[in-house]
Parts: sequence; structure tokens; C-alpha cells
Amino acid sequence: MGPLERKWYVLKTISGQENKVKSYIEHEIKNNGFKEYIGKILVPIEKVIHMRKGKKIHREKVHYPGYVMIEAFLALKTIHAIKNVPGVINFLSDKKGGKAIPMRKEEVDKILGTNTDKLSNKYININLPFLIGETIKVIDGPFSGFNGTIEKINQEKRKLELSVLIFGRKTPLELNFTQIEKIL
Repeated sequence: MGPLERKWYVLKTISGQENKVKSYIEHEIKNNGFKEYIGKILVPIEKVIHMRKGKKIHREKVHYPGYVMIEAFLALKTIHAIKNVPGVINFLSDKKGGKAIPMRKEEVDKILGTNTDKLSNKYININLPFLIGETIKVIDGPFSGFNGTIEKINQEKRKLELSVLIFGRKTPLELNFTQIEKIL
């Protein structure tokens, strides 16, 4: 028998249990003769930078809470075994027959970072997007605590220009996205 043609599927899981589901599938199911049926299991994460007390804090957070990607050949016994994993709700499926639908190649490439623009290596800041004219608070640097109005945004350099009212005069500042936060 030749190698089985695996496709990528999305599993709905209990939010917060994505990594538990991944390790359970990797250890338990693969040890029970599913090696040729199940390939990679992925919990897409994004790297986030927070500013806390003037220091950059790097964190990883689950990019799609409640979802795990799995590369598998879906035979009846594979589907049954995966659905019985604690924390798994179901496969993402079509509405009519409840049949698991494989992901499109473009979706897989984007998430795996195998397409031309390597999104997976860039830091994504959760404080986006900002809007021109929006009033924000400076949380880092010499103007920490001041509020300012956004004048220009440079997405590529991850900087923006804002004007801050200091002693009754508008003062222009250029800051990184990590030095400001939205006013809630």
C-alpha cells in the first residue's frame, strides 16, 4: 500500500485547550497505529509585543482560539478516534452532510508561512489598527501618560506621528506602535 494522501482539516476544540488536544493526538493516537493516517498537527500562534513599565515583553498567543489544524487521511476509524479526543468538539464541516471539508491550498500556505510573504516571522501587535484622528495614550518614553491625536501612520515601519498638547502647544512626536495604546 502506498502512502495515503493526507489533507489539512480544521478541528473545533474547547477554547484554551488547543495545545492539550495537539499533544493528546500526537501521543495517544499515533501510538495506536495511526502514523500513516495523521501527519502534522498545528496550533497557529502569533508573537505579540506588549510594553510594561518601559520594557518590551514578548508573548505568544493562539492565533485562532478554539481551532487546531490537522493533516490527516480521514478514514472512518481516524475520524472516530480524533472526535473522541478530550477537548475536540468536531471537524469544521459543510453544513449539509456534516462532512469534514479540507482547507484550500492558499489557506494552508498562508498559515504555514510557505507563501511568498513570510507573515509568520513578523511580530503582530494586538493594539492594531489605529486610525488617523484617533486619540491615543502614550505608555512608554518621556511623554508617557500624555494623550495625543494620530496625524500619520506608517504600517511598514510600525511607527506613527501624533501631536501631543504640551503647555498648551501642539508638539509633534514619532512613536512606535508598542509605545502607545488605545483609550478605552
